[in-house]
Amino acid sequence: MATMHYLLLGIFSVAVLLLGGIDHRAVEREIAEDEPGSMAMGARPWHQDRRIALRKHIVQIAAQEIGVREATGHNDGTRVEEYLAYTELGKGYAWCAAFVSWCYGQVGQPAPRNAWSPALFPVARRYTSRQAQQGRIRPADLFGIYNARLGRIDHVGIVREKQGHWILTVEGNVGNRVLSKRRSVVTIHAFSNWLD
Repeated sequence: MATMHYLLLGIFSVAVLLLGGIDHRAVEREIAEDEPGSMAMGARPWHQDRRIALRKHIVQIAAQEIGVREATGHNDGTRVEEYLAYTELGKGYAWCAAFVSWCYGQVGQPAPRNAWSPALFPVARRYTSRQAQQGRIRPADLFGIYNARLGRIDHVGIVREKQGHWILTVEGNVGNRVLSKRRSVVTIHAFSNWLD
């Protein structure tokens, strides 16, 4: 009788474990589909979709500023001064980096927030030349133009789109305004990524 009791208890335990395991796996599958960073069949993780949307939003904000002009051609004007104020500067200063920082700030990104162009290209944020050649440049990345006379990056803008060996940009303080340009990738000194 005791042997039969243990046999039934063993069968019951195995049944509970199997049924519990099946149910547990189904719950784990449901949780995994809703959890950040999980992969449903063929789907991207939610954080990747969020970053793509964030990049699009930054580019959209920058593009909406195309046409903003300085008031007198001396780094001034209501909107230009708003960009500069975001980086704690007043009118009269170069504002390309302030513009980029302001665009990022409009989507709640605390960084970059600096009016000095070289500061937007720290080594930890830069793409290596190999990464740039492999086409890793994405919308909302930053590009920097090197000035040999100054010996440093002296202009920065936002990558709107990569088109083969070219980038379409949105940049401030070019011709005293915000505009979109098409630049050859070989003319770019550095690219940086502030979102990943």
